[in-house]
Amino acid sequence: MLLAATLLSGCVSKLLTAPPPATYDLAGVESAPSVKRRTSAQVLVPEPFALQTLASQRIVVTRGPLVAYYPNAQYPDTLPRLVQSRVIQAFEKSKGVRAIGRPGEGLSIDYQLLTNIRTFAFDVTPSGRFAEIEIFTQIMNDRTGKVVEAKLFKASVPVAEDTAPAAVTGLNAALDQVLVEMVAWAVPRL
Repeated sequence: MLLAATLLSGCVSKLLTAPPPATYDLAGVESAPSVKRRTSAQVLVPEPFALQTLASQRIVVTRGPLVAYYPNAQYPDTLPRLVQSRVIQAFEKSKGVRAIGRPGEGLSIDYQLLTNIRTFAFDVTPSGRFAEIEIFTQIMNDRTGKVVEAKLFKASVPVAEDTAPAAVTGLNAALDQVLVEMVAWAVPRL
């Protein structure tokens, strides 16, 4: 009993003195995506769907079929919530819709922008290192429940080194591409 208590106190002590993981944010779009016209639609952006591997604060690294995470590195929130925020910010910066927001914000919703994060990882391959993002997006008419349009957005950005800061820089660049394309595609269809 005494041995177990001693071992347990050592583990607790280690947990309490370990430094917190470094937190890396996703910046979203740097400049406002351009849209040719503004729509009067109000758009709801629910939290994106993602498999459990992606639905955390951890930064995913893939090496072939192996899925791992950067040790001591994390996002400031779960990836789906972070992507949801960056999608909303991209539409706000474009000024292409009258209103856009999350569930519970009191919008009179015309459309929902449904997203599925299929890939969001730093991928190490024999041919190089890449930040890979795939987000499947659907525009659903909120009044009829019918999907108006759907599209898969993909981006792949080369990354110079295998470090968390370099991987996140690449993921930011790839996310910027995806969001700019998503806004340009969605606004004329709303």
